[in-house]
Amino acid sequence: MGTLMLLEESAKLHPQIESFIYISTTSTFGMALSPKPGSPAAWIDETVVPVPKNIYGATKVAAEDMCSLIQRQSDMPVLILRTSRFFPEEDDDEDRRAGIGDENLKVLELAYRRCDIEDIVLAVICAMRKASEIRWGKYIISAPTPFERDADTLVALDRSPGEVFRKVTPGIDAVFEKKGWKHLDRIDRVYDSSKAVRELGWEPKYTFEKTIEKLASGEEWKSELTAKVGKKGYHAVSTGVYTKR
Repeated sequence: MGTLMLLEESAKLHPQIESFIYISTTSTFGMALSPKPGSPAAWIDETVVPVPKNIYGATKVAAEDMCSLIQRQSDMPVLILRTSRFFPEEDDDEDRRAGIGDENLKVLELAYRRCDIEDIVLAVICAMRKASEIRWGKYIISAPTPFERDADTLVALDRSPGEVFRKVTPGIDAVFEKKGWKHLDRIDRVYDSSKAVRELGWEPKYTFEKTIEKLASGEEWKSELTAKVGKKGYHAVSTGVYTKR
């Protein structure tokens, strides 16, 4: 309801309000994101049809539909940015938390399902600049993947992700050995943000490749903005991994 109210009020003020940028989430894809073990990793781009698996995803898809409706009715430029993970909190999956270190996991995620918050802000700025030209569109916002979209790669990501990482990122073994890190047992999806790069003119700074280079030289791999934003928490009291007071 809140999104609809904002859309309607913004449309009334168009063209004084030049565009409407809606921040959505890759969680809208839901069940499409998680092939069963033994199946190739899913390649997720804007052509994939969302299959919400919970109320969060369902309400986000509904909000995206309202964005589409208002855009067609008012001709106000509306762009939807589906952001991947950017939060600094620990993973909400107990098995992953127990199986791999938090920093180790977040660095790996930059290759297939994470984006630095500074790059997300840059994507919003790019969307604002391009909205009047594009008019309507949906975009995945995630750090560009180093992986190729081919059958062999997607099968290998399910069976042995480490082999794929070694092929696409020279020097990764030395970095991981020095830090005592390891690879995941499998990767079930890859977010493809090439449409946003191509159409919005978005140039992410915090890619997986650059992160490995920074780690190799002992530099900080996260943006200053990520540190400033920090962990916000969702609850008034400590609640699992989501809020620590």
